[in-house]
Amino acid sequence: METPALIVVAPNGHRSRVDLHPVPFRIGRQADNDLVVRDSRTSRWHARIVLDNGEYHVEDSGSRHGVFVNGQRVQRRHLQGGDRIEFGVPDSYQVIFTPEGSELSRLVESVPASRPEAATEGIGANLVRLKAVLEIARTLQTSYSLHDVLNSVVDAALAVTGAERGFVLLQNGKELEVRCARDCACHALSEDALRVPRGIIRQALKNRRDLLSMSFQPPGADGGANDSVADLELRSVICIPLIRIQGLPDAKEVPAESPTAGLIYMDSRYSAREMAAGDRELLQSLAIEASVIIENARLLEEEREKRKTDEELRVARTIQQSLLPRNLPRDGWFRAAGSSVASLQVGGDHFDIIAVDDGSWAALLADVSGKGVSAALVAGLLQGAFFNMAGPSEMMVQHLSRVNRFLMDRLEAGKYATVFFAVFDITGLMRYVNAGHCVPFLVSSGSRVTYLETTGSPLGLLEDAEFGVEESHLNPGDKLVIYSDGVTDAQDPAGNYFGRPRLRQTIEGNSEKDCTGLHAAIQESVAAFTEGAPQPDDVTLLVLEFRPAS
Repeated sequence: METPALIVVAPNGHRSRVDLHPVPFRIGRQADNDLVVRDSRTSRWHARIVLDNGEYHVEDSGSRHGVFVNGQRVQRRHLQGGDRIEFGVPDSYQVIFTPEGSELSRLVESVPASRPEAATEGIGANLVRLKAVLEIARTLQTSYSLHDVLNSVVDAALAVTGAERGFVLLQNGKELEVRCARDCACHALSEDALRVPRGIIRQALKNRRDLLSMSFQPPGADGGANDSVADLELRSVICIPLIRIQGLPDAKEVPAESPTAGLIYMDSRYSAREMAAGDRELLQSLAIEASVIIENARLLEEEREKRKTDEELRVARTIQQSLLPRNLPRDGWFRAAGSSVASLQVGGDHFDIIAVDDGSWAALLADVSGKGVSAALVAGLLQGAFFNMAGPSEMMVQHLSRVNRFLMDRLEAGKYATVFFAVFDITGLMRYVNAGHCVPFLVSSGSRVTYLETTGSPLGLLEDAEFGVEESHLNPGDKLVIYSDGVTDAQDPAGNYFGRPRLRQTIEGNSEKDCTGLHAAIQESVAAFTEGAPQPDDVTLLVLEFRPAS
């Protein structure tokens, strides 16, 4: 059963369909509404639709300009199919209530029933049918799925021609795929009901200028190539080519060289019928309208799938963000400031900081090759794996080797991760591993900036990879800048890279600041350089500071 829906009509006439879910359903200009009306004259929470004893009602939520149903201002009103809801200001959005396909049923009932003898009726009757069925199709293009649109198009063609059966075949690569099968009583048929050899249909489609009508002799009358069709006791076949419409939503004429998207095939066991000129023009008009409708429906279906995917990615992003440390140490002997901005909804970068015990902290920054959900999953895996290795240097090497073997066994070819992992002691001792990661900057007293070079290859890249653990002693006030290559590879609108020299200049120019100030300065420098341009990679930055009490 179809979910009740709202047809949203924008001031420019554009129509879109929104499922009436959840209930109560809130409408207004505030972003947390279920339907956001982008008109500053609309109240932040303007109206809501509620379900009461199985019936839907619209209620005014204390709006400034009021709620109107079919032109009458209301505080609360029971909704019926086709009711038009407005928000008290001229030339603004309108909302049409559509419960469970009632609008479709009303339109379908307005189409005269198809009959085989309809072939003998005048073109005037066909024009009436065409007008009605196109109204159905136009309603469907904003309100229903591609499947429903195809059903409507076939019913339209059968109503015009009086044929017995109709099929929509769409191109899928080099093959023709049956996407809809109907009879003249608007009943669904199985795909197997089309027993005409596809070779004949493909040939007709290839020569589409001459395929509107094909007639066959009774069985055995000619003994030629039509025997396979005649064996099915078919007397006539009508085919309508569907054009792949691109950028022609209001097309009335389509160039002959336009690529073919498929065809509508119809056949009948009754007497063969040659298409008159007026009938041909009628069917050609239907073909153009149907092509536009099917393309719009396909794009709408793609948009719905995209929204579904975007919602799933939004949930994944929320989960990934929740894995980042919520509270970084801001005081005491060890302090930190960090951020991670994904180039997509979810990213392959991850950083974390954890207190190992009262006298030591561990920090991690990982960058998984690639982007998207798969990279995010690997990054989350590394988070859990590394904080079990905050121990002696020998333990760190053994653990790195185990993680490397695990990734080699589980990850697809070409997938790897660069990692910087360090353990800090209250005495100032720092032990670190740089597995193919960008070389961090160590900022010492006197604004001296040095590098911490790599100590091993990326994880998951080489089966016999070796990893080294290096040690360094931090002095009070020393800071460590760790980053992903999304920082140095950040691009301005002209495609120029931020680069490591510019990053070093930024660090040297702000070396006297604490970790929070230095982190902010680098962020501002990257933002000023990129000027808001979309970035090709995740941008992750972590600044650590050693600040003992004495």
